[in-house]
Amino acid sequence: MRVFVTRRLPLDPRSLAPAGIDVDVSPRNRPLSADEIAAAARDADGLISMLSDPLDASLLARLPRLRVIANYAVGVNNVDLAAAAARGIVVCNTPDVLTAATADLAITLVLMLARRTRAAERLLRTGGFDGWGPELLLGASLDGRVLGIVGLGRIGAAVGRRARAFGMRLLYASPRPSPAAAAELGAEHVPLGDLLARADVVSLHAPLTAETRHLVDARALARMKPTALLVNTARGPLIDEAALADALESRTIAGAGLDVFEREPSVHPRLAGRDDVVLLPHVGSATRETREAMARLAIDDCFAALQGRPPKHRF
Repeated sequence: MRVFVTRRLPLDPRSLAPAGIDVDVSPRNRPLSADEIAAAARDADGLISMLSDPLDASLLARLPRLRVIANYAVGVNNVDLAAAAARGIVVCNTPDVLTAATADLAITLVLMLARRTRAAERLLRTGGFDGWGPELLLGASLDGRVLGIVGLGRIGAAVGRRARAFGMRLLYASPRPSPAAAAELGAEHVPLGDLLARADVVSLHAPLTAETRHLVDARALARMKPTALLVNTARGPLIDEAALADALESRTIAGAGLDVFEREPSVHPRLAGRDDVVLLPHVGSATRETREAMARLAIDDCFAALQGRPPKHRF
């Protein structure tokens, strides 16, 4: 059996492969096109893929031997799940291990926005700092503010725990209530519209689906407070970035922190130069410990499925 890995990982799957499974890793350390994946994996039984890989129905049809996709991500929005199921392909992901790292980064973005650290660092690095002053770069305290969590899953709940340490009060919106997590956090379940209107900070932790694409559009942004901050560490297309740029330019909201982008890796040009926007290059899970753990999950589940054993994290 043969496994193709679409990009170099922090752990080398070739060193972990059991007898009878050959592993090839793409020599191109960049996202691959559909044609490149089809050519390299045409005789593969297993595929260890990245969230940037476009595994749609047309590509899966070009991989006739494929039995398992182990997606190196917690989300699987890059995989046509219906097409995979129709072809009998097992799809796995890497949940749990990136929860803490991603939650840490969400809080990092909140703090950077609230305390205006992008503008502060730029002032210092460009020689504009001429000494302390009582009104220099005044930001906002988090204590007593309301955090609205959109999607109270593993990562959303972890963000809530961290926010409570800063004295924040919690709201959450989700199609399905999460009573156990809500009780632990003291979080109130409200409709999304109410959350947008009441929250001082909105943090997105919803999966990307047809229903959640552009969940935050011009209409949603108009419901937010003019002092509110928006943070996205989930998936870029949850936000209509053109509408977000309009909202920032018109001061409909006060700022945004983005680790993911609607047309990643491109950043909307009207967002790139703004001091009220913090932009990070999709580093939510980027700790060595987390990325190695994700690699081990994907590798182990790919090999397990090929050997007829149940994978731990079948999506």
